[in-house]
Amino acid sequence: MRISDGWKDYELIDCSDGERLERWGDYFLIRPDPQVLWKTPKKDPRWKHADARYLRSNTGGGKWEVYHTLPDNWKIRYHSLTFNIKPMGFKHTGIFPEQAVNWDLTASVIKSSDRPLKMLNLFAYTGGATISALAAGAAVTHVDASKGMVLWAKENAAASNVADKPVRWFVDDCIKLVEREIRRGNQYDIIIMDPPSYGRGPGGEVWKLEAEVYALCAQCAKLLSDDAKLFLLNSYTTGLSPSVMGYMLGSIFISSRGGKVNADEIGLPVTSSGLVLPSGSTAYWYN
Repeated sequence: MRISDGWKDYELIDCSDGERLERWGDYFLIRPDPQVLWKTPKKDPRWKHADARYLRSNTGGGKWEVYHTLPDNWKIRYHSLTFNIKPMGFKHTGIFPEQAVNWDLTASVIKSSDRPLKMLNLFAYTGGATISALAAGAAVTHVDASKGMVLWAKENAAASNVADKPVRWFVDDCIKLVEREIRRGNQYDIIIMDPPSYGRGPGGEVWKLEAEVYALCAQCAKLLSDDAKLFLLNSYTTGLSPSVMGYMLGSIFISSRGGKVNADEIGLPVTSSGLVLPSGSTAYWYN
């Protein structure tokens, strides 16, 4: 498992009985996590003194129950990067901290290159990977179907002092944008994507991961430059295992481009137990 253990402003303190206790900067949140099936004693006193807890509704969705004063938003840092945190619906805060291990991987590829690299970030959310890549020196095309998420990503770019770097922001359906980029003859040295299991594009387009992901990856292969460095696919869908993702990327890229594929779970260290909480899977092709 590849572990995201470089955080100082984020900490997974404990997890038990379907929930995780986390520190986000100066604030402590309790959020649901369906993968936490074990029921170990919740000994840490912060379980009882958290600032807020997200409570799921039996009818879907849920709400934040705030116990102490909690700002509408605040900032946390990851090395030189700064991100705006905003507790919002569906338990999210605007950052998936386990993804830092993928940010670091991508940044290392960018920094080790002897030439400037172009990166395409699909399903780019609030821009963690975009901000990291810009800071590392890449030119980035950032694509997400949600206007609100793209605006949030721009806020993060400004907070991290990379808003003046070469970046293109698109509110668009990722499949349609890839098709347009192919027609235009654009190419990228790095392509990364973190698609949802299910979603809708800005025009109501339906996305189902298992039905769409192979075809999208195959289309993206047409956008890679002759000297491409990295293609990375992340998934939170339990039905899409690291091995399946690895086989898929191998069948698309190795036969035509050579290189290697790595596939593994990614996770977050748990302070109280010393264990690692699995937090999705990533497969990547590199050359």
